[in-house]
Amino acid sequence: MFMKGRTTLFVIIGVLAFALLWLGSNYNGFVSGSEAVDNAWAQVETQYQRRFDLVPNLVETVKGAARFEQETFTEVTQARTQWQSAGTPDAKIAAAQGFESAFARLLVTFENYPQLKATEAYRDLLTQLEGTENRIAVARRDFNEAARAYNVRVKRFPSNLLARLFGFEPRVFFEAAEGAETAPAIDF
Repeated sequence: MFMKGRTTLFVIIGVLAFALLWLGSNYNGFVSGSEAVDNAWAQVETQYQRRFDLVPNLVETVKGAARFEQETFTEVTQARTQWQSAGTPDAKIAAAQGFESAFARLLVTFENYPQLKATEAYRDLLTQLEGTENRIAVARRDFNEAARAYNVRVKRFPSNLLARLFGFEPRVFFEAAEGAETAPAIDF
């Protein structure tokens, strides 16, 4: 009788220890995943800030060589302002997507000015901007991958129960702006 009670006690202690280890491991996994997403988002912000810092220089260089639609410059400036004033990743994603459209029209406009392409300052800035665009693409991909891995953990059973208990929510992906698959039309 004593052995049976002792065995039951060991089984209960073992189950509780396993449950605590599982709980701790999963909680720590959520925290690590959340931090990975936050880190990846910081990289996205860094690359976008680099872009937003380069674009005014590019615009000023271009302004000296040709006159463009005021509306495009206004949209680029407004989108940059929206990015800087956005407080959440969702708001920053929306601001970045608005910038994508205006920026694409600006680049297409540059294509219509061959003499502009020949200026050294323009070429240097455009090269930096192309590198920044590549960095943004990589940072966005890394963010989406970190968000995907985290979201899978948050949504997968049985850890989803624990995620809900501790308030871990799925993260939003960075997606292309609506209409991004269509090249902007420039009409002079």
